[in-house]
Amino acid sequence: MFSILLENEEMLSAGVKIEGNMKRYTFSFLILIVLTGVLFVWNVNSGSVDLSVAEICRIIFLRTGDSTAYNIIWQIRLPRILAVMILGGALSVSGFLLQTFFGNPIAGPFVLGISSGSKLVVALVMVWYLSMSKSMSSGEMIAAAFVGAMISMGFVLLVSHKVKRMSMLVICGVMIGYICSAITDFVVTFADDSNIVNLHNWSQGSFSGMTWSNVAVMAVVVGVTMVVTFFLSKPISAYQLGEVYAQNLGVNIRAFRVALILLSSVLSACVTAFAGPISFVGIAVPHLVKSLLKTAKPLLVIPACFLGGAVFCMFCDLIARTVFSPTELSISTVTALFGAPVVIYIMVKRKAG
Repeated sequence: MFSILLENEEMLSAGVKIEGNMKRYTFSFLILIVLTGVLFVWNVNSGSVDLSVAEICRIIFLRTGDSTAYNIIWQIRLPRILAVMILGGALSVSGFLLQTFFGNPIAGPFVLGISSGSKLVVALVMVWYLSMSKSMSSGEMIAAAFVGAMISMGFVLLVSHKVKRMSMLVICGVMIGYICSAITDFVVTFADDSNIVNLHNWSQGSFSGMTWSNVAVMAVVVGVTMVVTFFLSKPISAYQLGEVYAQNLGVNIRAFRVALILLSSVLSACVTAFAGPISFVGIAVPHLVKSLLKTAKPLLVIPACFLGGAVFCMFCDLIARTVFSPTELSISTVTALFGAPVVIYIMVKRKAG
């Protein structure tokens, strides 16, 4: 009789815990969705030309209104905001995949030098195209960025076989990033073209100049990659518990690790191709999302990371283009301002642990 009561009590306790977790998950996603909506409206409404909310709604939903305001909304603000959401979410998920791969919360595309490698190859190809008075297509930019990401990732993986301490691996990644950035700055400085100003802005990280064709390409690339990543939620969950555990569940570790590298590189490359290198988003957002959800389950963390990255980048881009208007700050300047303290907190917390 006592054992039956004990078993019933344990089942009741488990049920209460599951119900509490579900409430937390629902509340967390509700917060992210609300923040996404609020920041979307705020971004559309912010700029050098003031527009009322009613006028914005009329232009977006009814496609009517002043022609100047119509062009500002549809040709400038909406493509930029959608690009910020897509690329911010992609960068955050890329960081989560790299943190899973290396088993360390401070691993990310920017810290490991992957974004800098993408920037270097894109800059070299872009300067070459400009010297021939040609422009790169979106597909060519993503391909060049992916090649750069894979080269940088190859160096990082090569170092990881020689260096067992994660701290040393991160330092090596940072050094690779500095080398790539130095070469890129050298190329950009001495490039001879009238479009060098745009190239310089891109090399510092910027969401300006987005078009609907850019949004369409990045939406397809990021969308397909996100679907594949989401279907890998179960293997990722098993891998988080250790390689041996994942192998016992039938996960092909070699193929799985290759998949993580390719998926994270594609997402990072897409971001770098269109917006340049953006710092700290891939590290800070996954940590904040996991702290909000109180879980590391990929099935929940992956979509939450995408929403969190969109919210974080929309907030930072809003500050970058409005605080010192008409001067626009580099997006990496603002993301570093808010993301770096999170990284410091993570490192202090791990040290204390």
